[in-house]
Amino acid sequence: MAEITFKEKPVTLRGNEVKVGDQAPNFTVLANDLSEVTLDDSKGRVRLISVVPSIDTGVCDQQTRRFNEEAAKLDGVEVLTISVDLPFAQKRWCAAAGIENVQTLSDHRDLSFGEAYGVAIEELRLLARSVFVIDSNDKVTYTEYVSEATNHPDYEGALEAARQAK
Repeated sequence: MAEITFKEKPVTLRGNEVKVGDQAPNFTVLANDLSEVTLDDSKGRVRLISVVPSIDTGVCDQQTRRFNEEAAKLDGVEVLTISVDLPFAQKRWCAAAGIENVQTLSDHRDLSFGEAYGVAIEELRLLARSVFVIDSNDKVTYTEYVSEATNHPDYEGALEAARQAK
């Protein structure tokens, strides 16, 4: 398992670490209108999944804004941001921030995504900051488990992986 700290304190991740080359695990999360969304809903497309502990905090806000800005330039790539924030809070934040190119999804109900991708922080019931790229055949082509949850991910690495995925 990836070793993660949150504010420099070690935390326990639940679930299985996902590695490049793995078949992407399916999951069920909630859209801002409370409808269920699964990985299968975007089958056949490249997906960049940006995972944040809480969208309403500094680094998470910046990460979501950055991927929103880049999403407009990523032809044929669907960009998803997943957190455990309630769908209502995500919707309100997106409206206030002018987020239109990224779909925000909530894993608050049962941590389906967090456990499937090994990013559910047991001690905090948050998701560890991470990024995954999944190709159109549902193969994982990029993973980053950010070692300190308050740090930024490697934006350029993730974006290049998304551009290269087919």
